[in-house]
Amino acid sequence: MELEDLLQFIDKEDKRLKEYYEDSDNQKIALVRSTKLAEEVGELCGEVLAHNSLQRKEKSKKHNPEELSEEFADVIIVTSLLAKTMNINIRESLRKKIEKVDKRY
Repeated sequence: MELEDLLQFIDKEDKRLKEYYEDSDNQKIALVRSTKLAEEVGELCGEVLAHNSLQRKEKSKKHNPEELSEEFADVIIVTSLLAKTMNINIRESLRKKIEKVDKRY
């Protein structure tokens, strides 16, 4: 998948979610997406623990190795949706950040 494919999906998903939650303004949407991002990061952390056999035994029994990659995808999608809500050009932000990191070395 290319970045452009992701951004097209984000546009489509953003529109679908805004239609579903029709009475929400951007401020509420940003808060909801921030909360959702925290939830998804927590789920990713749980999968990282499980992947490294550091999760509680009850949870380890239910562990599905494929869920780790899905949780990474969830974090990327929700982050991208939040960036769109906050009028952040994710393409430009990534370019600038990569440039900044490259200059460190």
